Amino acid sequence: MGAGKSTVGRYLAKRMKRDFYDSDSIIVEKTGVSIPTIFEIEGEQGFRDREEQVIRELTQKNNIVLATGGGSVIREANREAIKDAGVVVYLRGSAELLFSRISHDSNRPLMQTNNPLATLKSLLQEREPLYMSVADLVINTGRQKVPVLLKEIERKVTQLEDLI
Repeated sequence: MGAGKSTVGRYLAKRMKRDFYDSDSIIVEKTGVSIPTIFEIEGEQGFRDREEQVIRELTQKNNIVLATGGGSVIREANREAIKDAGVVVYLRGSAELLFSRISHDSNRPLMQTNNPLATLKSLLQEREPLYMSVADLVINTGRQKVPVLLKEIERKVTQLEDLI
């Protein structure tokens, strides 16, 4: 959450002449309602079921850049699909940095708590090993500009794809 997956992914796809997909956006498009509405009606389980189906479909495509939701890694089926689909980039940031980016975004159901920073820290602690288990490449994000990140990611992804 807030790592820049959608922004970086969109620009990376453009640079690499690939199609870009954001699994959360596809879910919203397919259902016609926001993610918070899905959480409200179906709960997290219902959302995760939809997310798994969308990720399964998207990872069958070739020559794409896919940004997944931050919680997608909690399901083994998603981790396997993502890992099998190509080079996986983990945009890693501190809880404080990520929180500063999302603190005013009410479209994040898991952050609707009394202490969203503590919630984010807890989610990161839980998910970090899962992110690391699927990542071929870990990019520490901070305050660097998107073009700097893009250049580094594109270079490293190209090197890894050449090895595959």
